Parts: sequence; structure tokens; C-alpha cells
Amino acid sequence: MCGIAGVFHPARPERPDPALLAAMTGALSHRGPDDEGFHLAPGIGLGFRRLSILDLATGNQPILSEDGEIVSVCNGEIYNFPELRAELEARGHRFRTRVDTEVLPAMYREWGPGFVSRLSGQFAFAVWDARERRLVLGRDPVGIAPLFHAEIDGALVFASEIKAILARPDAPRRVNPTALDQILTFPGPVSPHTIFAGIDSLPPGHILIAEADGRRTLRRYWDLDYPCDADIDRSRSVDDLVDELDAALRTAVRRRLQSDVPVAAYLSGGLDSSLIAAILADLTPGAERHTFSIAFEDREIDESGPQRLMAAQLGSIHHETRVGPGAINARLTDIVRHAEAPLRESYDACSLILSGMVRANGIKVVMTGEGADELFGGYVGYRLDVERAGACRDDDDVEAMLEAEMRSRLWGDPDFFYEKNYLVAEETRRALYSTAMAARFDEFDCLRMPPVGTGALAGRHAFHKRSYLDFKLRMADHLLADHGDRVAFANSVEARYPFLDIDVINVARRIPPEVMVQDGIEKYPLKRLARRYLPDEIVDRPKFSFVAPSAPALLKSALPLIDDMLSRERIERGGYFNPDAVERLKSLYRRPDFDLNQTFEDDLLMVVLTFNILLDQFDLPNLN
Repeated sequence: MCGIAGVFHPARPERPDPALLAAMTGALSHRGPDDEGFHLAPGIGLGFRRLSILDLATGNQPILSEDGEIVSVCNGEIYNFPELRAELEARGHRFRTRVDTEVLPAMYREWGPGFVSRLSGQFAFAVWDARERRLVLGRDPVGIAPLFHAEIDGALVFASEIKAILARPDAPRRVNPTALDQILTFPGPVSPHTIFAGIDSLPPGHILIAEADGRRTLRRYWDLDYPCDADIDRSRSVDDLVDELDAALRTAVRRRLQSDVPVAAYLSGGLDSSLIAAILADLTPGAERHTFSIAFEDREIDESGPQRLMAAQLGSIHHETRVGPGAINARLTDIVRHAEAPLRESYDACSLILSGMVRANGIKVVMTGEGADELFGGYVGYRLDVERAGACRDDDDVEAMLEAEMRSRLWGDPDFFYEKNYLVAEETRRALYSTAMAARFDEFDCLRMPPVGTGALAGRHAFHKRSYLDFKLRMADHLLADHGDRVAFANSVEARYPFLDIDVINVARRIPPEVMVQDGIEKYPLKRLARRYLPDEIVDRPKFSFVAPSAPALLKSALPLIDDMLSRERIERGGYFNPDAVERLKSLYRRPDFDLNQTFEDDLLMVVLTFNILLDQFDLPNLN
């Protein structure tokens, strides 16, 4: 619901520069246009920008404990705050507002930094303990709310977006080549890496504790802990599992109705967003509800028919905008500036248009169906895992043996395939980099070390391995970041994600993989549940990936921005990419018969294009 920023300098007794803190929060004004607040004391400065959603009159931050010694700022929503508040009141705490985040100082007082494990919601917070001169930063388990931090001149500087840290003249402005390599390799960057060297992302499910003596402790308090395959309870009936999922999802939607402003829903035309919108309507009979959709000029990727079908069934006030390459081109600079990272696809422009429609209709909160594919096996890889089960490797094939070694290093399992063959991908990445970058490749190669801890994969079913990796490599730093939080808050809109409710996740953890994918049907239990709410036309639709015009379509538009960012002169001047490789890709992408399958193929030119836009937008140096 907001943006937060701050600075902690344990070695300096003076208050931080208020103008500098105001510049940081000013860079977050799109996240919180309704109000602002500051707390300044020796060595600590906390800043806040507010998007008013709950307790509109008195809910501004920072929030102080009753004795004024504990101060908090929080971006997000604490959905279980009524229960927490009641427990804290029973322990003698008194509250002045109805805002959810007022529980944080009291919780810290009662339980110390470990209080974070009791929260249910989407949040990033900072809690300052004046007595101990301790700062605690925390991020929600899944990573819905962002939080970045950097060490600058002995101070810990943090903010909801990187651009707030960059508002400081002493902030580092250098490219992190490992993050660039991750974006070319995985679905997105992987926390703690960001594209900015020296600026880290606090990983989901972690807290960072900064002490008065300069010590920093990064502590994980939550992880997506799937049971080992041998420990999965396979005794329950599908009907019981679906009933449990129904109850959890309804509770998750009801929690996300906590608001003093209207709550809308996105409709993509697919199963997940339709189910959330239907449950929302079922829980609020007679209420006026708005739904929002994107339609495409390209009939191959357009889903306006199913979207309109669902809107009609819901009786919602439906808003639709038709999008083509021109609309994508016009927003490329905007989506890169808000994403603060190079992008692998252009769909963020559609999400930006969607949140703009929401805000233009006077709405600040919208529910989405994000997260269902990663929990319930909605991608083709989950089905292919079933088909590959029991298949034998060709141990006489040298390339297959080397790839198996790579998979063992990355995932702890030579037979587990995730996304691509990484040996082939490594050759492609090396060829795309400039001579100078290729010479340093071993320094920043993102495959030198596993991107996630392989202990969480050991002994798990292939379905759960893939789900875990999707959460770690796709969800937080891509789908919930550039694809969700940034483009929603760019228009001062908060997105809420019922499928990512902790209770829903815990139900999904208990569903056996054999139930998730049955007879080639992905997301089987979710489809069984959806039949209680949705027409068969929606439930039985084939999986339709969210895609938008890719680099080939943008390149063929011949707009000056595209031509400039991909020109040989520009590539040579930047020094990061091989100009000959980029020229070959341009020739390939421009062929009339060329078709890029965005589900299975990397859009390499999109990364190059948006990387160059990023260099301009954030005044990052060329490599040369």
C-alpha cells in the first residue's frame, strides 16, 4: 500500500539529512501519492509514502510504540492483523488507529525480530529499536513486496525501489554482470542480485538485522518446504483435498477484501483469474464489482472472448483495452524504468496499461490470479515431467553426460530438466557477449554456483522440485516484481494475490503430485474446484500463456527507439554485447517467416533492447 525508505548509520550520532531522505521518498511518490511521513533521530531516518487503503483518516506512518522507542514503516498488508491485534490487546497493548501495520511495534516488543514468522500478508517493513539501536528489515515469505538495500559510506540504505536509493548522489551506479547473466539464463534475476552492482534485493522470507556495532545478520524465517517424496500423505481423497482448497482460497479472498476503498479484479480469460473473480463475486453478492482485461489486435494471442464470457457471468462492470505493437513500443521506456531491470518480454507494458485503467476508474486495489501455475503445475514442464518419468539417459552421449553433470551441480539431480539445456544456453550467452565481457565470463557466470539451495530439492518429487524452482527463479524477482508490483504501483494501484496466501500454499503442499497432474491434465485439483464456480468453457480451455508482441514484432515496426537501441553503433558503444551477434539476430527476427515461440525460446533481442534502455534511464556507464 505504500513505499518505504530509510538510512541507518550506526557510527554517526547526528540525524540523517532530511532533504536527502525526502529525495528518496520523493522517488517513490507513485507508490504513495496520498501522504508522507518521516522519523529522524540520531543515526536513523525512516521515510514513508502512503497509498491510503485502510483507515484513511489516521493510518499514516511511521508508527511508534506507546513509549516511542520502537518505530516502524511498512509497505503492504497484514491480513491476520485482527487476530494479532486481539492477542496483543490481551497482553496490555493499546492502539490508536485501525490500520493493520500498527501491530508491528507491539509485536516486536513482545517477540523480538522473530515476530515476522507470525505475520500473514504481503509486506516489506523496517522496525527501529531505539533502545538497542537495532534496525530490522523484513520481506514477506513469497516476495510480493520488494525491498532493496545497499551499504553506502558506512550506512545501511534501503527502499522499496532501487530508484529511491539512486536518488542519493553517493549511490553506486554500475552494472552487475551476474544479474545480467541470470536474466539471460533464468526467468529473471535472482535475489539478492539486482542489475545494479552494490544494491541487493532482500530475498523473500528473510529478515536483515543491523546492529549498533555494524554487524549485519541475514536470517531466513520461511521457505517453501515440500515433504520428501517418501513422506507424502497419499491417503486422502481428491474430494477432501478440493474441499480444503476451496475453504482456504475463499478465506484468502475474504482476507484481501480488507479495505476502505473498492476492490476490483483482473480477468485474463484463463482459469486462475476467473476463479478469483468468481469467488470474489460469490463472497460479495450484490456489490458493484469492476473487472479489467487486455485484448490484443493479434488474434493469435487475443483472449477477449473468454474474458467477456466471464464478465457477463459475474455481472461485473467490465473494462477492456485493445493493445498492439504500437502501444507496447510507446511504453517500453516506462516499463524498463519501473522494472529497474532488463526484461525478457514485453507483457509488462500490458500490465502497465491494465493498472492505468484501474486507476483511471478511481480504484486502488485489484486482485489477480498470479501464483496458481507455480503451486498447481500450470506450465508445460509439469506435464512433461510425468512423461519423462522413468526415461533413461544415453550414457554414451558425451553432450548428455555433460548436461547431466550440469544438472547435478545446479539441482542435485542429473535427471531433472528445468527450462533448458544449460550447456547449449552457455554457448549462446558467450556468443552474445562482447569480447570484453566474454573474457570475464568465468567471473560472473551465473551457473558457477546453484542459484538456490539444493537441500530443499533433495528427495523431493519432480513436481515439487519444479514448483520450488518456479517460486525461487520465476515468482519473486520476475512475476511479482517487474510483472506485478512495479507496473501496478506505477499507477498507484495495489495488487493482491489470493493464491499466494500462506494457508493456500500449505494446502497445495499437501496435495500429492499425482493428483496435481492426472491423465495429462495440469492443475487437476484446481480445475475440479473451478467447476463449482466457472462455466465449462473456461475450465476446459487449453493453457494459454500470457504473451505480448515480442522483439520480432517490435523490430519490424522500425520505430526510432528500437532502431537506435539495437544499432551497431549503440551496441559497440555500450560494450556489453557482440555487435555481430546482435546483427545476426536482427536479420533472423526480421525474416517474414520467423516465429519466436515465447513459451520455449528466449527472446534475446528483447533483453539487449531493454538493457540499453536501462543504461539510459539510470545513467549507467558503458563498459568501454
